[in-house]
Amino acid sequence: MTDSLPPALVLAAGLGTRLRPLTFCRAKAAVPLAGTPLIRRHLTRLAGQGVAEAVVNLHHRPETIAAAAGDGVALGCRVRYSWEPVVLGSAGGPRHAVPLLGSRFFLINGDTLCDVDLGALLEAHRARGAGVTLAVTTNPSPERYGGVRADTAGRVTGFASRGDPERPPLFVGVQIAEASVFETLQDGVPAASVGGLYDRLLATPGRVRIHEVAGRFHDIGTPADYLTATRAIGDAEAQAEVFVGRRCHLDTSARVERSVLWDDVVVGANCRVTDCILTDGVSLPDGMRLDGRAVLRLAAMTDQRTEALAMTGATRLGELLTVPIEAATA
Repeated sequence: MTDSLPPALVLAAGLGTRLRPLTFCRAKAAVPLAGTPLIRRHLTRLAGQGVAEAVVNLHHRPETIAAAAGDGVALGCRVRYSWEPVVLGSAGGPRHAVPLLGSRFFLINGDTLCDVDLGALLEAHRARGAGVTLAVTTNPSPERYGGVRADTAGRVTGFASRGDPERPPLFVGVQIAEASVFETLQDGVPAASVGGLYDRLLATPGRVRIHEVAGRFHDIGTPADYLTATRAIGDAEAQAEVFVGRRCHLDTSARVERSVLWDDVVVGANCRVTDCILTDGVSLPDGMRLDGRAVLRLAAMTDQRTEALAMTGATRLGELLTVPIEAATA
């Protein structure tokens, strides 16, 4: 591995619609995963492999990401931000951030985690002279995830929708690209990579390639995925089954099991909470029983209050809103 790897762009500007209602409160990259905001996990991993410079693109709830990441000094890498007045997409976002990134950079999806050797990815990319190299692994759930079709030399030939019977490998959300690939786009105009720019690049064989990795893939796409990933990472880090954020208070008579508590949560006397996600500032009154619910403060959802109330299975309890986690997943 080189002493200093190319910079990285963490894609964190999306609305996080699949992760609702959690993303009514925080941007998806700012949600705590086994006690640590996801963006901090990304930046710590990048710094640990020698990435000294990172850019994070922002749009939805940007203050929650900036509060978690800051300037990156404490995490080991310098962090700058690329603001998007409108969401520019998986290709438009990188195009807008190119002036901050230089001629070659890593791209990291803000809502997935996978252990990828970035030095090896860089070397494979250089050796093959690719414009884009995508890290892929065996698709664990082809009925849920699409894949990347490639020939025996690793040259991408197409992109598969979920349910493809050939089970093409899964893109794990980590890639490396040449800035020149994105400079063909108009800055400030939304554009997609898969289904747009990358499909056009396939006209030149070998311009887009794959690099196979073996790291475990964690998707934080839906509330149910979020709980699954939190538990898996918590188990790997030998943490407890209940994840409690900062400045929380649980009454001694309360029973909380297999749940995630964000910051400033209060659980009253004789409450019973199982398989739940209690977001920032939630205060449960004495005696409340909750099972399999995401709980939010309505006051925290100034712009999305109506959308939150309309979610399937949503129940209003005073100034709290509870949503079945499985219904949110659907």
